[in-house]
Amino acid sequence: MTNKIFNLGSLLETHDHPFKVIDLSLKVVAVNQAWELYFGLDRSECIGQPCCADNSECRHKKLAQSLEPYAGLYPHKLSDDKQTSLHVRGYPLIDADGSLYIGESVVHAPYTASQSEPTSRMLGRSAAFNSLKTTLKKAANTLTPVLLLGETGTGKELAAEFVHQHSARAEGELVVVDCTGLGEELFESELFGHEKGAFTGAAGIKKGLFQLAHKSTLFFDEIGELPLSQQPKLLRALESGQFRRVGGTTTHHSDVRIICATHRDLAEMVAQGQFREDLYYRLSVFPVSIPPLRDRREDIPLLCDHLLNQISKANNCAFKLNKQALIKLMQHSWPGNIRELRNIMQLAAALCDNQCIDDADIQIQPTISDRPTTISEQSAFTSTTQTNTNQLNPLEQVEADFISGLIAKLDGRRKEVAKEMNISERTLYRKLKRYNLNQASH
Repeated sequence: MTNKIFNLGSLLETHDHPFKVIDLSLKVVAVNQAWELYFGLDRSECIGQPCCADNSECRHKKLAQSLEPYAGLYPHKLSDDKQTSLHVRGYPLIDADGSLYIGESVVHAPYTASQSEPTSRMLGRSAAFNSLKTTLKKAANTLTPVLLLGETGTGKELAAEFVHQHSARAEGELVVVDCTGLGEELFESELFGHEKGAFTGAAGIKKGLFQLAHKSTLFFDEIGELPLSQQPKLLRALESGQFRRVGGTTTHHSDVRIICATHRDLAEMVAQGQFREDLYYRLSVFPVSIPPLRDRREDIPLLCDHLLNQISKANNCAFKLNKQALIKLMQHSWPGNIRELRNIMQLAAALCDNQCIDDADIQIQPTISDRPTTISEQSAFTSTTQTNTNQLNPLEQVEADFISGLIAKLDGRRKEVAKEMNISERTLYRKLKRYNLNQASH
């Protein structure tokens, strides 16, 4: 139990956004300090409480059954019985002993614009970092669309937040659209909203994220994942500022500033017919490249101090990093960037003795390209869960095993597998490809 509490606490406090953990009985088991500050509650008032006032058909229960992450605007009951809406992101979590939990974060906590200089969550002192900040400030001084380019884990969402906070629209909320969670059936409803009765389950009028970002900033995270069929609808809304809710006939108008981010090569996607050329040019007016961590190694000591401070607060102790450990970190190439650094520091804190992290505690996993290929991996497909084991993190492996079980149970019938998981067939196809399960579903 001690390890479980430690790992959950470490995970919680590395999130700057409000974050909570829910178990499979749909009870809150942990919240972080950002959650307490954001809602003005002590964690003792939250832990042990139901995830929702009515959790019979809530989003958390659906996630627990399907393991399908969600993102969007959902109702939230405040302590004074008033109700508001929160833009949240939820996904499955796996603890050290293999137990499944639900993690949910508030995607954006509004910035108080009364401050003379916004408090940035971006950290660094290197020349590459300072050059990035200068470029982002220039982007903030315009209203042109900004396209943030960079590898996974480099902090593109923090860069978007920085641009918003330094812009003339900082008083408004940064509204985040997670394109990885926008299937074809969800796109229009999430972005433009819907009218009562527009479809089964539409019990009332819902404002879309496009309308919520009026006079503010709309951030499309991982824009390269947006389905090709939905891209014309987004382009029309961006060019005209007009949209209609699903099931509605009234035309609404919204004045939004657009920021997008992707780790993919959109120009190459355009050449391959996977992304619309007109939308690409509409979004990439002010491209900004986010440097990978290996190009700003001077920032590693500062980032380590920040991460260790968070982990220390979560565990009521003081972790330290010795010189040999820091040298090992500085020599690594960081293909996973800051996200990889966070994971390594969490593991090192769990492994070390007397809260002192040395080089032996720094467990750097080999990248897929560095890992030697075995004879079995060169052979034909033999097992649905064996093929990708070395390439998947524990959470992905759980989902791959879950899908494999459904495929076996339903004799490979994809439509029924997708229905069982409460996802679209298109989303299922992406997961089958990602986990190399296509042959098992034929």
